[in-house]
Amino acid sequence: MFVNVVPVTGDRYDLWTGEKKQGARTYRIKVEANVPERTWDIVLRDMDEPKEVSIDLDGFNSDSTWKYEAKTRNTEKPKLIREREIMSGTDRELVAHLMRRAGFGATQDEIDTLAKREYEDIVEDLLNPERFLAPEEDVARRYWIALNNPDGPNYPAYWIYRMVNTRRPTEEKMTLFWHHLFPTSAGKSSDPPSSNVQIETFRRNAMADFEKILMDLARDPAMIYFLDNSENHNGEPNENWGRELLELFSMGVGNYTESDIKNASRAFTGWTFTQPIPLDPYARYPSEFLYLEGDHDDGEKTFLGETGPFNGDDIIAIIVKQKATARFLSRHLYNFFVADEPQVPAWDKVPPLDPAAIDVLVKAYMDSKGEITAMLRALFNSEFFKNARFKKVKSPTELVVGTVKIAGGMKFPEPGHTGVADATAAMGQGLQLPPTVEGWHTGKEWIDGGTLTERVNFAVNQMSDTSADCTRKLVEQFSAVDGSVSPAELVEACVAVTGCTNVTDETRTALIESAAREGDLSFDTEAATELSATRIASMLQSIVSSIEYQFA
Repeated sequence: MFVNVVPVTGDRYDLWTGEKKQGARTYRIKVEANVPERTWDIVLRDMDEPKEVSIDLDGFNSDSTWKYEAKTRNTEKPKLIREREIMSGTDRELVAHLMRRAGFGATQDEIDTLAKREYEDIVEDLLNPERFLAPEEDVARRYWIALNNPDGPNYPAYWIYRMVNTRRPTEEKMTLFWHHLFPTSAGKSSDPPSSNVQIETFRRNAMADFEKILMDLARDPAMIYFLDNSENHNGEPNENWGRELLELFSMGVGNYTESDIKNASRAFTGWTFTQPIPLDPYARYPSEFLYLEGDHDDGEKTFLGETGPFNGDDIIAIIVKQKATARFLSRHLYNFFVADEPQVPAWDKVPPLDPAAIDVLVKAYMDSKGEITAMLRALFNSEFFKNARFKKVKSPTELVVGTVKIAGGMKFPEPGHTGVADATAAMGQGLQLPPTVEGWHTGKEWIDGGTLTERVNFAVNQMSDTSADCTRKLVEQFSAVDGSVSPAELVEACVAVTGCTNVTDETRTALIESAAREGDLSFDTEAATELSATRIASMLQSIVSSIEYQFA
């Protein structure tokens, strides 16, 4: 059996051993024949550039990897030889996809390291952050002195610093998820310490069970103040928190009645917070939850078909048992991690994009009694997730953090990092400053003429320095091999180093044609290397300013 294959990516190292290969290119190919569709690795030796070849796949099976030896300088028929009996590891593009979604992207070195492992093992590490050390906050406070001012505006930038450097990426990604689902604006409270404590609570509960998450949320002073539950008194209920708890935080429109809202609100009377001490001369301190028993309505209440003298904890315990809660949370997770859904206000009228996927997540919720880890495990290991590459527009935070990681920025905590928080705000996502209690609209609504300009300018500026990690790494790789580097090789290497960006054929052709105007890259002399580094940086800028780079 013969099939035609076209090499689509290349680098200068053996994919299995990491050894440099003189005069060789290692190309990744896609095989589509009477074998399971999968991406395989072959080595094309002594070929000046990628070209279509014909491979004999007799005896081919899904547990083997093959090496194709192509001697183009003689007429001997190329032959396919077995290189390794057992295929191990994970496809690099799949690893990059997982890390973009479960985290904020990964560097080429991180992708190469992770690709040596089985996919399911990578997922388990992401879902068990306690296996890895957390970023050292005391170190950050020592060198980034402004963080010690509890009234300062530095926490969003510090949070981004954590996202860039953490070895627990899914923990930070879920912290952002809860901030999106339970949006609370520091602008209303004017008490930054309480807002910061809320983010730290989201981080602590990142993958806890949903009941625990809602219990802590209901006791959070920042949320209590934001939705006016401090004004919810026995005999004079304020329904703001009770309504949003059901409508936006747990069940969604159409799954409760006005009577349920009123009785839920009565159950949370007396839930308030301690007043912080005055700003001057003591500075700000966070508030704490306070339950005023004398202000609580302990009368009988009927809520979602159950009756009793319910308190707030009872209301939450009833909410988390509902299948509507499982479905609402599942759709949020799908929208955040898999593919862009319509905006939340349309959910009671517009069905999910993939009802079967939602059913998988609902089952994981119900079977585990609301364990977020179980839902994420089902999601990340599913085929609908693996096949959803580049189906989401990156949020401003995802774009900023991912680009900074690729460029190698923010490695050390120091003054001057606040600009990254300003950047996400300019793109439409000011951390700790959501526009409404509904949170941010996602998907294509991240993009307009102004925000797109901000996104492109930020990414291009990150790639402008030839000392950026991604540029320096490519210079080192290219310099290690004799001979020049073709425009096609330059483009493929830059696409790979930016996180395996899924550029279209049209974009790839345009990039190659642009690079071809200046010919091959040379690294024979110091001057040539410097010029080539500039061209690499320019190509990286072109890729991160592309339409495709806007998608995760």
